This record gives sequence, C-alpha cells and structure tokens, in this order.
Amino acid sequence: MSVMKALVLEEYDKLVYKEVPVPDIARDEVLVRVEACGICGSDVHGMDGSTGRRIPPVIMGHEASGVIERAGRDIKKWRPGDRVTFDSTIYPLDDWFSLRGAYNLSDNRMVLGVSCKEFHRNGAFAEYVAIPGHILTGVPDGVSFEQAAMLEPIGVALHAVRLTPIDVDDSVIVFGAGMIGLFLIQVLRSTGSGQIIAVDIENEKLALAKELGATVALNPSDCDLQKEVLELTETRGADVAFEAIGIPQTVNAAVTCVRKGATVTLVGNLTPVVELPLQMVVSRQIRLQGSCAICGEFPTALAMIADGRIVVERIISATAPLKDGAEWFRRLHQKEKGLMKVILKP
Repeated sequence: MSVMKALVLEEYDKLVYKEVPVPDIARDEVLVRVEACGICGSDVHGMDGSTGRRIPPVIMGHEASGVIERAGRDIKKWRPGDRVTFDSTIYPLDDWFSLRGAYNLSDNRMVLGVSCKEFHRNGAFAEYVAIPGHILTGVPDGVSFEQAAMLEPIGVALHAVRLTPIDVDDSVIVFGAGMIGLFLIQVLRSTGSGQIIAVDIENEKLALAKELGATVALNPSDCDLQKEVLELTETRGADVAFEAIGIPQTVNAAVTCVRKGATVTLVGNLTPVVELPLQMVVSRQIRLQGSCAICGEFPTALAMIADGRIVVERIISATAPLKDGAEWFRRLHQKEKGLMKVILKP
C-alpha cells in the first residue's frame, strides 16, 4: 500500500483527483481509512485563495470519520479496525494553553487540511489520513460515518454556547441559518433557551431553522429587523446573540438587536476586519467575545447525535464519491440554491 487516491488542490480553483503517496505515520499517530469527509465552507473559500489558509498544493478536509488501518508503536488505546472521528485541531500536549485546557488557542496548533505560512498539514479528502492518537474519538456502531463526520461543526456550535452566559428562558438571536447557525439553534433548543430568533436572507434556510428549533424566523430583507426584535423582547432587545457569518452587516445588527448588558458571541469570520459601533457597545455595556473552533466538545456532540438531540440528516444535502469532489466544490462555490453540506466518500 504505497499510493492512494486523493482530491488535491494543485492550484487555486484547480482540484484534481489523483494518486499520491499514502502518508507515513509517526510513533504517536494512526493511519485512518477515511469513510466520510464533509466539505466545510472554509474549504470552499480556501479553494479560491480568498482566505490564504489553503496554499497549494494541499489535500484539504477536516470534517471526517473512518476506520483505523494501522497504529504507531506508541499508540496504546486504539487498534486497527476501530471506528473513529477526530478533532480538526492538532495541538501539542505540553503547550502553555493546552496544559490549561485551552488547546484550541495553542500557539503551536495546526489544523488538518490547512496549508498556510505557519504550517502545512494534509487532510482527509483522501483514502487515508495520518492522525495523532490524542485527538481521536471513538464512534459507536449506532452512529454512521456520515453523522460522525459532522461532529466538528457541531462541536463549534457547542463551544460557542458553552462560552456564553445564558440563563433559562433567555431570548437568543442567531444570525446566519447556515450549518453552524442551524447547529447553534439545535444546541440552544436542547439547553432550554427561551425564544430562539433565527435571522437570514434566505427563506429556505429560515424554514429549516424553524423545523430544527427556532421559535421565530426573520428575513431582514422583508422587515425592520431591530423593530421586530424589540417587539419580541418587551422592547429590551435579545439577551444573547450569536453571529455565525462574519460580515459587517450582521456583526453590527447583532450589536443593535441585543439589550443593555447582553453578550454577543462572534463565531463567523468571513471578513477579517469589520467596523463596530463602539459607543453603543461601551454605553450599553455589551460584552463582545470570539469563539474559536472546539475545545473538548466531541464526546458531548457525539452523545447529542446518538440520543437524537442533534439531527444532522436535514443538513446534509448530498453524499457523493470523492472522485466527483471538484464538481461539488464548484457547485458550493457558486452558492447553488438549497445546497448546504456535502459529504464526500473515498
């Protein structure tokens, strides 16, 4: 077993399905035979070079699951044949942040399937991928590989909610009914939030948001958003906001739609820089915080899938062979209507 098939970003906007060497594994790594890998929005934006985080050539892909094919000599817990998924963050165990339980902030972390100035790490759009043993999570037989491949975005939503002070029956507004926004809504529903207000400019996404737990769906193209939110919250504004897009319009809307003393958690980061209404933030004592990736949420995410609190099937738009990956990337990049999450299978 010396070569494998992989979907390689050879140049920006050029994905090629080709043979490449099977990755070597270190003493503390396992070789995983990939069974399912989701196309993340960051992969789509990385493909065209807009993020600077997928410098070619690179094999992308970080939302994945599979079966252990081979284990390094220092691996004790895992064996060939084990069904596993894995974190997207590859972090050193002795880093200052890792030792304090914040490995997502590690100075020396790498992200699977990402190639930038600081590091290069091939990902899981391939038949096999090398994974450090300490970032693995076992997948029970009752959870499919496609479901397990969705643990990473569910973990992102869980991490954001865990960082955010929310009381029972608080009113929460979620900006963006894409994948992360829809998982945020499901997590919030399961934790006993009060009103969950979904905001998006696509009515199809808003309909799905209501199906998955939003109590109200608002399209700012069709209404005065701030006025509607004030009417829904006894003129105070929402207690909490999650911004899951990362553009100036929605960041500012999140600030203007919450009450005094509220928390706004920023999850999306499509735009590197945005302007903020600083005086409003200060004078209304609004807490702004970022939420970065995942930090230990995989077991909880797995349990929420297994017991039905999180439904992933309504978010998966298509499952396709890895060899057809370039076409699915093109369709996602063109923002094809109704297309959200695509799972590729080697």
